[in-house]
Amino acid sequence: MPLADKAVVLAFGDSLTSGIGGSGENYPQRLATLIGHEVINAGVPGETTAQGRERLAAVLRDSRPGLLILCLGVNDFLRGVPEAQIAANLGAMLDLAADAAVPVLLLAVPAPGASQIDPLFAALARPAQVRIDLHAMADTLMQPALKAGLVHPNAEGYRQIAKAVAQSLRDGGALISR
Repeated sequence: MPLADKAVVLAFGDSLTSGIGGSGENYPQRLATLIGHEVINAGVPGETTAQGRERLAAVLRDSRPGLLILCLGVNDFLRGVPEAQIAANLGAMLDLAADAAVPVLLLAVPAPGASQIDPLFAALARPAQVRIDLHAMADTLMQPALKAGLVHPNAEGYRQIAKAVAQSLRDGGALISR
């Protein structure tokens, strides 16, 4: 479904959303410029999927977004959280969004040092409500030149993520004429 003209986009996640390592750049800020919609940056550094699961309902209620961009999981991978628990937490967040009638773009993240995305992300796709982007975040995080350290993108990395997310929104039909 296309975003309504005044719809707010909620970027919900951890330090990859908040912009750690970006020297003032973050993908939600850049994305807002690219798509012409307000994008709320609800990134909390260090957050796990369990913590995000606890926080999401209130943030959805308070922000009333037309679209949720969900990006969590890297801190779980760093802490050795079992994949089944990560998937369950992400699935519960997708259920919260569905209950609020908010479509979701889920940004898959690789485990630090991994060369590919964990299949748990693709398994979460729900064609009517959840679109999975396996590349926007991962392609940047797997390129050392676009990173400020082990986990975080640099400013150019965040710009690349924003461009890829905007394209994913276009490809998915959320953006019609932008």
